[in-house]
Amino acid sequence: MRTKSLKKNRINVVTLGCSKNVYDSEVLMGQLRANKKEVVHEQEGNIVVINTCGFIANAKEESINTILQYVQQKEEGEVDKVFVTGCLSERYKPDLEKEIPNVDQYFGTTELPGLLKALGADYKHELIGERLTTTPKNYAYLKIAEGCDRPCSFCAIPLMRGKHKSTPIEDLVTEAEKLAANGVKELILIAQDLTYYGLDLYKERKLADLLKALVAVDGIDWIRLHYAFPTGFPMDVLEVMRAESKICNYIDIPLQHIADPILKSMRRGTTKAKTTKLLQEFREAVPEMAIRTTLIVGYPGETEEDFNTLKQWVKEMRFERLGCFTYSHEENTHAFNLEDDVPEEVKMQRANEIMDIQSQISWELNQEKIGKTFKVLVDRKEGNYYIARTEFDSPDVDNEVLIDATQQYLKTGEFTKVEIYEAEDFDLYGKVI
Repeated sequence: MRTKSLKKNRINVVTLGCSKNVYDSEVLMGQLRANKKEVVHEQEGNIVVINTCGFIANAKEESINTILQYVQQKEEGEVDKVFVTGCLSERYKPDLEKEIPNVDQYFGTTELPGLLKALGADYKHELIGERLTTTPKNYAYLKIAEGCDRPCSFCAIPLMRGKHKSTPIEDLVTEAEKLAANGVKELILIAQDLTYYGLDLYKERKLADLLKALVAVDGIDWIRLHYAFPTGFPMDVLEVMRAESKICNYIDIPLQHIADPILKSMRRGTTKAKTTKLLQEFREAVPEMAIRTTLIVGYPGETEEDFNTLKQWVKEMRFERLGCFTYSHEENTHAFNLEDDVPEEVKMQRANEIMDIQSQISWELNQEKIGKTFKVLVDRKEGNYYIARTEFDSPDVDNEVLIDATQQYLKTGEFTKVEIYEAEDFDLYGKVI
C-alpha cells in the first residue's frame, strides 16, 4: 500500500563529497528558503535532492548507492520525488538517465536555475551570500571561485566544474558580512585552486587583496586557506598572513607526489627541487605555519624507487598535516590513456606506509605542544568532551583539542584559551586557563 509522507512538500537536500558541494547545497537551500519553500538538510522530506560527488571511484560508488536508496524509497511510496544534481550528474548524466530512470530529473553543476524551477522555485539573482549554512554556526565555507584551468592528468574536476571563474571581491565581502552577522567567526576559503584567484577577472592574482578585504569584516576572527596550488603561488599571500592576526597560520596545499617522473606525468608543472624550495620559503616567511598536504600513491608507472623518494621526502618535510589517497583511474582524464599498472593491494600498502610515517611525525609534533597555551574555537560537545580546534587545524580533517566537559562549562562557537596537558597522534587534551 502506498503511504504518503507526512512531510508534504518538504525538500530534503542530501550532500555528498567535498566542502565545495556543502557550499553549493547551502546556496540551493538559501534560494529555496527565499522562495518560501520548506527545506531541510539530511532530514525527512517527501522531495529529495541529492548533491552528488563524481571525483574518484569510492565517491562515485557512494553517490550511486545513495541515489538507489532514495529511488527505492520512492518506489515504496516513502518519498514522492527524487532529483539528482552535482558532479556525478554533470559527468555521467546520459548514463545515469539510462541506468536509473526512476529519478525525476538530473541536473549538472551549473544548472541551479533549472533545478529550482523543477522544485517550483525561481532563481533569485539578488541573493548574494544568502545561504542556509549546514556547518556548526561558528564556521562557514566561502567559495571564492568555481572550476579549474589546471591540466593535471589524474583529475576529472575540469570535466565537472568547467573553467576557473573567480567571484568578485566585493561580492565575497558582502557574503562574509552576512555570515558574520549570523555568528560565523571563521571563514574557510575554498576553490578548486585558490592561488589562481583573480586572474580571469583582474588579469593578475588577487588572493592577497581578497584577504586584506576580508580581514576588515567585523566579527570574523579566523580566515583559513584551503586548496592552494603550488605552481605560481602568489608569495604576497605570505606577507599578508604574517601581518594579519586574523589569517590562520595554516595552508592546505595538495602536492600529490614528489618524484620528478611522476610529477611530469601528472602534468603538475613543477619539480621536486621547486616544490621543496617553495615549502622552505613558506617556513621562512611564516615560521609558525601548519602546512597540510595530500598525496596520491599508485599512480600509473609509480615504481618502487618513485615511492621510496616520496616516503623519504615525507620524513624530511615533517608536514604538520597530511592525507594520502590511492590513485583512481578516471575516464576522460589524460592519465586514463596510461596503464593502471600498480595493483590495488600495492596502492593500499603504500598509502598505509605513508600514513604510518605521518602518524609518527604528528605524534612527535604534538608532544612539543604539551605545556603550551593555545587559543581554540569550540566546535561542539560530544559525550564528556568539548571538541575544539587551534588555528592550525581545519574541521573534519585535522587534529582536535578535547576539553573535559565534566570539569567546566563552555559555550560552543566561542573562543577560549587552553593549556595542553596530553597529546596523541591526532588528538590533544587541554584544560581551560
